[in-house]
Formats: sequence, structure tokens, C-alpha cells
Amino acid sequence: MTATPDLAASPLPDVPRLDRGDLAAALRAGWADYRAAPLYGLFFSAVYVLGGLILTQVGAGLFLWTLTLSLGFPLLAPFLAVGLYEASRRLHTGEPLSFSAVLGVVWRERARQIPWAGAVMVLFFLFWSFLAHMLFALFMGPSALLGPPDDLQSYLTGAGIAMMATELVVGGIFAFLLFSLTAISLPMLVDLEIDFVTAMGFSLRTVRANPGVMLAWAATIAVLTLLALVPWFLGLFVVLPVLGHASWHLYRRAAGMA
Repeated sequence: MTATPDLAASPLPDVPRLDRGDLAAALRAGWADYRAAPLYGLFFSAVYVLGGLILTQVGAGLFLWTLTLSLGFPLLAPFLAVGLYEASRRLHTGEPLSFSAVLGVVWRERARQIPWAGAVMVLFFLFWSFLAHMLFALFMGPSALLGPPDDLQSYLTGAGIAMMATELVVGGIFAFLLFSLTAISLPMLVDLEIDFVTAMGFSLRTVRANPGVMLAWAATIAVLTLLALVPWFLGLFVVLPVLGHASWHLYRRAAGMA
């Protein structure tokens, strides 16, 4: 990773108090940014859609391809989000908005703190993948690790239902923990001179101080993303950029800059 000059650390905002009105305002602002600069949202979401289609068409039956592409997604995701954050920032400040400027900011982030955030996401992915396989073997038997059953009836047994319920609960806990670490920290890392550990700590404290609001935000992201997957991931062309822009505005509210 390329070294960067030492810069004065930005002061850390106070932990905010948020309400449902902040979520609604962030979503409205995200939609407005998407309408104001749709090409940027379409460009960055196209990477997700293309990746999803490749996983579906190429990854089926090819474990190495599926693993490689899946590991690449968490590393790539923060950089794609940076482009949406920068577009929102320029729309807000009135600075010229161009692909060269936005992609230049994305490129410069490679030498800052965003790659470390991506590495944390990869570690979460790897640990969850290992734990999910262990839970699968615990409920379905070690032989299931050689290849999961391909008939629905195997999953409708008591062991199968218990396995799916356990993985849903444990997976939800892991997903919310990762969300808590990154919901505010990713845009903060783009906006401020701050290290990723401090930014993630602030994000976690924000979630702890506003559990109901942030849980509602996590549920909103999950539901809208799930709905956007049908048909053929095409809904992601709208949902992902709107959520990306909205995340920037929610961070600004959390940092007292709205």
C-alpha cells in the first residue's frame, strides 16, 4: 500500500442522537442525488449487477470462481461506495461533477484507510463462511460437507429447519455487527482525516446510541436490496445508488453537518 503524507487528524464529532425523521430525510436526499446525477449511480451499480450475473452464470458448480469473486466483492464495495459519496459531496458543495474527478477520488482512496475497511469486511466474510460450514455439519452431519443435499426434503426435516433457523439468527447477528462497524465509518473515512479503527469505533457508538433507528436503517437496506434482486438484479440500478447517496447524507446528519 502506497504511503501518504502525515496529515493532522480531524476532530471526532460527538455521538449523535438520530430519529426516524433523519432516515426519511437521508432517503429523500439520496433519491434527489440519484435524479440529479443518474449516470454515476448507474455506473457504480453496474459493477454489482455484472458481478452478480457472473456469480450466477459462471460460478455455478465452480467453487474456485465463486470463492474468488465473492472475496473480491467486499474489497471492491467500499471503493464503489466512495464514488457515490463523492458525487453527493460535490452536488452538496456545488463543485464541478465529472467522472474524471469522482474516479480520481476513488483512485486516491487506495492509499488511505478505505482498503483497511475492505480488509475487515473480507475477514468477516471468511469467518462467517467457516462458521456457516461448521453449523451445517453440526446439524446435517459431517458427510454434508462433501456436498450439500440437493433435494428440498432434506431441509424440511427437524435438523434441516433447525440448521436454517440457526444460520439465519447467527448470520443476522454477524451482518448487523458488520453494518454497525461500517454504516457511518465508510463515508467518514472519505470525508475526514481519520484512521479506520477510530471511524469504526464512532460508527459502533452511533449504533449503540441509536439502536432502534439504526436497526430500522439496516432493515431498510436489507429489504430494498432483496427486492432489487428480482428480476436479474436490475432493481440494483436504482436501489444501490439511492442507498449509497442516502448513506452519505445519514453520515452528515450523524456528524452534525446536515
